[in-house]
Amino acid sequence: MLDLAIIGGGPAGLSAGLYATRGGLANVELYECAMLGGQITGSSEIENYPGASKVVSGMELMSNWQEQCTRFGLKIKQQKVKQITKIDDGFNISFEGNSEDTQAKSIILCTGSIPRRAGIKGEDEFFGKGVSTCATCDGFFYKGKEVAVIGGGDSAIEEAIYLAKTCSKVYLVHRRDKFRAAPNTVEHLHNTKNIELVLNANCDEVVGDNMGVIGLRVSDKKTNKERLLEVPGVFVFVGRDVINELIKQDDGSYLCDINEQGEVLTNLKMTTSTKGVFVAGDMREQASKQVICAAGDGATAALSAIDYIDSLGKKG
Repeated sequence: MLDLAIIGGGPAGLSAGLYATRGGLANVELYECAMLGGQITGSSEIENYPGASKVVSGMELMSNWQEQCTRFGLKIKQQKVKQITKIDDGFNISFEGNSEDTQAKSIILCTGSIPRRAGIKGEDEFFGKGVSTCATCDGFFYKGKEVAVIGGGDSAIEEAIYLAKTCSKVYLVHRRDKFRAAPNTVEHLHNTKNIELVLNANCDEVVGDNMGVIGLRVSDKKTNKERLLEVPGVFVFVGRDVINELIKQDDGSYLCDINEQGEVLTNLKMTTSTKGVFVAGDMREQASKQVICAAGDGATAALSAIDYIDSLGKKG
């Protein structure tokens, strides 16, 4: 039986593997079915990761992580986890395909979440070329410029307010005339002078050329009147889908407590409601969705897992 199984090979999972094995756990495996490094490998420019003094791509940033994180004995397996269930002395892990099940004394979940797309014309074509789902990551590139934000929830409004601090103007485009965000967030929005509300609007197309985005075409839902917002950046915040299917049990419950958005509830030590299960990165509630924060979560979860395994030995 494994001491620890880590599910997910992004910054959180790799950091967890490094800290767990360097911290003394000798039997640790990480499972990832896709490319190691996580979603950040798709970013073209990163300039806010400490220690990376030059602007690098996500692929470049993550290029050395695998070598470092396996230095102390972490084993990485290219397998897709199907389900994790509780058993008497730990957890059972089943996989897609014909692989045999594996058992582990503890689990760190690092499967993350996926930003939803708005589903409009040109969105996929220009993703990473002016279309973004992360204001903290990419907002600085539009300093002093105008941008558009799509969405009407807390995240969309909060990110619009964040962008308004560096951008000359932010168009907040929402399909309704009211916001579903918290009242104090909406009040802050109305008090931010360089945010223009574009309400009751359909987003019809992200417009661009070979250099990237040049605008967002919208239309009024009542009059059908079209308008082109001439912006080089479009930020999409229409929700996120947490990758939590693997912790859903046969009876419909979940391995540990989750909120309405499907995010796992944890404390500051990344401990969940189920003993032996820890969570790191974007899968957890109130995650910052930044590489450095995910890595920190992974380290914290690993230290908590070490303490948990040690406690099992003491009980024996």
